[in-house]
Amino acid sequence: MTPLFHRFLAFLIVLVPASAFAQEPLQVDISRGHLDPMPIAIPAFIDEGGTDGRGADIAGVVAGDLESSGLFTTVDPAAFIEEIEDFNLRPRFQDWRVINADALLIGQVTRQGDGRLLVGFRLWDTRLQEQLVGLQFVTSPENWRRVAHRVADAVYERLTGESGYFDTRIVYVSESIGPQGEPLRRLAYMDQDGANPSFLTNRSYWALLPNYSPSAQQITYVSFLDGQATTYVYDLESGRQEALFASGGTGLARIDPDGQSLSARFSPDGEQLAVSIELQAGHDIHLFDLRSRSLRRLTQHPADDVEPSFAPDGEHIVFSSSRSGGSQLYVMDANGGNVSRISFGEGRYTAPVWSPRGDLIAFVKQHNGQFSLGVVASDGSGEERILYRGYYVDTPAWSPNGRVILFTRGERGREGTEYEIWSVDLAGFNLRRMPINGQSSDPAWSPLIE
Repeated sequence: MTPLFHRFLAFLIVLVPASAFAQEPLQVDISRGHLDPMPIAIPAFIDEGGTDGRGADIAGVVAGDLESSGLFTTVDPAAFIEEIEDFNLRPRFQDWRVINADALLIGQVTRQGDGRLLVGFRLWDTRLQEQLVGLQFVTSPENWRRVAHRVADAVYERLTGESGYFDTRIVYVSESIGPQGEPLRRLAYMDQDGANPSFLTNRSYWALLPNYSPSAQQITYVSFLDGQATTYVYDLESGRQEALFASGGTGLARIDPDGQSLSARFSPDGEQLAVSIELQAGHDIHLFDLRSRSLRRLTQHPADDVEPSFAPDGEHIVFSSSRSGGSQLYVMDANGGNVSRISFGEGRYTAPVWSPRGDLIAFVKQHNGQFSLGVVASDGSGEERILYRGYYVDTPAWSPNGRVILFTRGERGREGTEYEIWSVDLAGFNLRRMPINGQSSDPAWSPLIE
């Protein structure tokens, strides 16, 4: 199997560090919630021969990344006055200010003697007429899209003060109809902007609820390959997959549970999995050590304890439970101690996922026939904040910087509920449908790719 992720042999060279400013440099104030996007001009990167027109391609991907965040808008190239012809000359800043471009990104692509591409860029503050950041990347020609995402990440970080999230991938469930009219649910993956889609599993069995490892090299998912819901660990480099539990004790954990094992999530160090397993009367949260292959039970309650998710420091786990009579959110220590309830509103609370920042927990709420996507402080303090309401909502997944949430959105269709993956930002704005052909659900967002 071709490795899912190319070994990216890029290096960074700081061209000119941002200088000390007498005035405040250009920056997006993301603390204000909804705001007018910052206008940024992105001319096609200069092609220095033999680059197959990648300069325009790279500029286009960067522009698409930044606009998708909702924090930036790109200036129409038809309005450009100056034509950037020399990467090393200072731009004519007045020509960019007059068309209301607060920031200007210029770049250059050069094919080196060894065939690799050298991609450099400079980000300018047109108001202060100062360079904010300048970097170069060296990579193989087939990795040009990754270079574009890395450029977008660098621009986003410099102008917002937060890390970007564009050089990432998304695993999801692709839903379709088979040749005999049967529903098919296969794992698929793509770049975060929808490019390079491909399938991970075939049509012979259902696959659901994928989750990424911190290294982005493994995922867990739930399969019905052996006739019941079983958690699998899938190595994306080798294509090897193995059941966490299997009949006769042949799984990773070497035990034979009495019932289902549901969606598992990795610990922040990637060495453990938190998983809900059905043993006898109901589901309880267990901790599985990937090195020793030992299993430890964390909860033991007559009600179902399901959907565990680690805090980014690895010290706590959030989960949903019906122990209060209806499904609510609970937090406990990673060893199973000090269980405390953190949701108290009306309705059912499910699908909790801890933010990468550690301050918030995303959840799905069902009340009076309506679904909502919301966030709540990780200690349960303060009021919950609802980001989206709709006919059906499920499976939230955070961007690596905790600024955006993917989720499954269902709408009534001619033949029943139709599912798609959408995104919304932490302020409840910038609602966007992910560019996926056909029905899709259960997104999982990778960390930044190394």
